[in-house]
Amino acid sequence: MTQTLRGSTPPLSIAPMMACTDRHYRIFMRQITRKTLLYTEMVHTGAILRGDRADLLRFDPDEHPVALQLGGDDPVSLAECAVIAEQLGYDEVNLNVGCPSDRVSSGCFGASLMARPERVAACVAAMRERVSVPVTVKHRVGIDDLDSYEHMLHFVDVVATAGADRFSVHARKAWLQGLSPKENRTIPPLRYAEVHRLKVERPHLPIEINGGIRTIEATLEHLEHVDAVMIGRAAYDAPYLFARADSAVFGDHAPVRTRHEVVQAMLPYVEAELVAGNKLHRVSRHMLGLFAGMRGAKQWKRHISENANKPGAGPEVLIQAAGKVPQTWPKPTALSEAFQR
Repeated sequence: MTQTLRGSTPPLSIAPMMACTDRHYRIFMRQITRKTLLYTEMVHTGAILRGDRADLLRFDPDEHPVALQLGGDDPVSLAECAVIAEQLGYDEVNLNVGCPSDRVSSGCFGASLMARPERVAACVAAMRERVSVPVTVKHRVGIDDLDSYEHMLHFVDVVATAGADRFSVHARKAWLQGLSPKENRTIPPLRYAEVHRLKVERPHLPIEINGGIRTIEATLEHLEHVDAVMIGRAAYDAPYLFARADSAVFGDHAPVRTRHEVVQAMLPYVEAELVAGNKLHRVSRHMLGLFAGMRGAKQWKRHISENANKPGAGPEVLIQAAGKVPQTWPKPTALSEAFQR
């Protein structure tokens, strides 16, 4: 019997991306959008249960709403990790059924789980039994030769019986053999129509679409067909596109920071991280795309890339780099004057 769904579906999220969506990136994005749902990188259950849990799952209250993405295929371990996530304050737990890397598929989790919908259902059921936060699933439209619409529909129907609170569908199939994870993000064709059809045929299920979506305009077009949109690489390559998200997608018309104001807002966080013993480049590497498309963007990126790794590098590197980009705010501030020097 289908269980009652829990929680509302945020209409926009930033996809979990390995080596990208760590806590530094999430804090950075919170200076641009306050409403968009953020995800951690995928964390395997074994790393949580046997590793440095405090470091792996650390996040700042300013990151809310934030979801933890789990990798694994053992219902007991996933349920235990879901409990830990809820206790730490995460707003959602997401199961990865979409990553096609060799390491993931050889471990029988990630995208390979699409061939075992009953196992995924057991994992979802085990987590839902233990936590009250939403338990969601991110998957592909298909894998290898299990790639027809009917295969995806069967997968969703089986997992839905366990009460999955949302299906986030990457609109490309994954080849588990023959393509790298990077190639799996670009070579298989996008199949948006099948995700739209899924929503039509299963209107009671929250459906989110992911894959190749790079603008707020495209987001709004997809929202006419599905409940939510997940943006991946564009959110990392050109993060300032989310400056319009709160207004256009969420209807929140609070003032929007300029790019230079985003830099300013990040300085206290950078200083705190340096005091804690972290290096500037661990934060600044996520900020390289902030001025994408603007005059001075190359100089911004070059200055950070050449200086953030130097011993003693601090906030002045970001101030100097931002000073190489023309000002975009309407009136001077103390920091904008510093940029000009």
